[in-house]
Amino acid sequence: MRIVVTGASGFIGGALVRALRGRGDEVCPVVRRPPDKGEVGIDLARRQLDTSRVPGGNLEGIDAAVHLAGAPITTRWSPKRLEAIRSSRIAVGNLLARSLASLERPPAVLVSGSAVGFYGDRGEEVLDETSPQGTGVLADLCRSWEQSTAPAAERGIRVVTIRTGIVLGGAGGADGGILAAEVPIFRLGLGARLGDGGQWTSWVALDDEIAVLLRAIDDTRLSGPVNSTAPNPVRNAELTDAIAHVLGRRSRLALPATLLRLALGRGAADELLLASQRVLPKKLTGAGYVHAYADLSDALTAALAPRRPLRP
Repeated sequence: MRIVVTGASGFIGGALVRALRGRGDEVCPVVRRPPDKGEVGIDLARRQLDTSRVPGGNLEGIDAAVHLAGAPITTRWSPKRLEAIRSSRIAVGNLLARSLASLERPPAVLVSGSAVGFYGDRGEEVLDETSPQGTGVLADLCRSWEQSTAPAAERGIRVVTIRTGIVLGGAGGADGGILAAEVPIFRLGLGARLGDGGQWTSWVALDDEIAVLLRAIDDTRLSGPVNSTAPNPVRNAELTDAIAHVLGRRSRLALPATLLRLALGRGAADELLLASQRVLPKKLTGAGYVHAYADLSDALTAALAPRRPLRP
């Protein structure tokens, strides 16, 4: 298959590209710089793609597209930063969707990133793909992110929006994601629960995240929103204890909500770190998907072990 991928150099995107090429697919990364051979350039100011460096000089005949681009979100949300976060997801996604829709032979499927932030802070409520949108900056961002794919859907392209939880993966926690930031802190014995630690955290192992993306490309039964989370969400205190245990450390500390809000601002702290989201992957389990890592301890042990091949 020929597959166009945005965010191909990111934590998840890079792992997906390796998996796609590992199974024999041809990947055309979308880049913001002048493209090299086999790459697609993107110019948001002009609202156009540069396909001059791909075979045939256009995207006719590609089989699938995956949109995973997105500026880092775990930071203080200044107006400028929020604009970059939105543009990288929504403007890029809409440009890609419109470009695909304009093709004489559009691809069969567009898989787009999203996040469990769609559901907002929901306390003890059990959530699945039928649950309504929550409130807040992240919920609005995810809604617009998903809606950016509308031109592709209107063209008859199957669209899958992957609502991803916290992704656990990377060799030794060094390849990106939450573990890249947290493992060094935990190794020093300074790992701490966030707030009171009672908020639900929906997580997924990197191997499962990649397998879900591949499944979304290949399985015509999947469309619309799909939760990419393990079937066993945990409370933040349990996640904290599990990371400490796998690293052979103790976890007795807590970061008060007031301190988190001082560090990141109330909006980012409340929505990124303190929000409670108890999300289940109902569509995936209904389609017969079996998680390689349904247990948190197994996922963390695998994530912090030496690198091994991604699950095919």
